[in-house]
Amino acid sequence: QVQLVESGGGLVQAGGSLRLSCAASGRTFSSYPMGWFRQAPGKEREFVAGISWSGGDTYYADSVKGRFTISRDNGKNSVYLQMTGLKPEDTAVYYCAAGGRRLQRVDYWGQGTQVTVSS
Repeated sequence: QVQLVESGGGLVQAGGSLRLSCAASGRTFSSYPMGWFRQAPGKEREFVAGISWSGGDTYYADSVKGRFTISRDNGKNSVYLQMTGLKPEDTAVYYCAAGGRRLQRVDYWGQGTQVTVSS
C-alpha cells in the first residue's frame, strides 16, 4: 500500500515557476514508477510526466517538454515536478501517481494540488 500527498501548488503569473512535491508512505515506494497527471476543469485527466523506479528514465507529455522536470529521491520517499515557463493552459489540479511501467497502469493516486497560472 502506498499513500501519496502532494504539496506546492498555488497561484503564479504566466512565465513563472512552481515546484510540486509528492510525499509517499509505504516501504515499497522505491519499487514504483511514479508520475504526475493533471486535470483541468471540464477536461479529462492527462499524463504530464513520469519517472522510473531508479530515476534513470524520465518521460514527458509533448505539451510540457523542455519546461517541466520530474525527479525523485527514494531516500526521502518523494517525487518532484519542477515547472518553469508556466502558461495559463497549465492551470489544473495536479495529481501524483504510482503504478506500473511507464504508468500505463496507475495503482495509487494522491488527492491533488491546484495550480493556477494567471495571464
